[in-house]
Amino acid sequence: MKKPAILIAVALFLASCGSKTESNKEEYAKPDEASQAETTKVDVIAEGEALTKASDCKTCHHLTNKLIGPSHTDVAKKYEFTKANVDYLADKIIKAGSGVWGQVPMTAHADVSKANAEKMARYVLSLDGEKEH
Repeated sequence: MKKPAILIAVALFLASCGSKTESNKEEYAKPDEASQAETTKVDVIAEGEALTKASDCKTCHHLTNKLIGPSHTDVAKKYEFTKANVDYLADKIIKAGSGVWGQVPMTAHADVSKANAEKMARYVLSLDGEKEH
């Protein structure tokens, strides 16, 4: 007598697993391009943060306080978060510079790739809450 009840329960279970409605399929749809792009930007900024924290940047820069160089937050406030400024700051990270924030020159980081320098610049420019445009 137990066998028919078990068979019915298994059949109902299997039937419910195999019947996906359109709304269930939507749950598994791929994210749209806009959300993928936003996720990618967040990932790049997180990578930039990790690169910055692992580098010698903290010798001269602090997140919020001026040390030898400006705070990273002050850099974010000074420069608009644009592709042009990402390129500009990435070049400064790699080639160094002086005069913008005082007479103490920034050390060059020739061993940092352009791609990684851009990630670091994006992280720094994100610190004032601005999004890249």
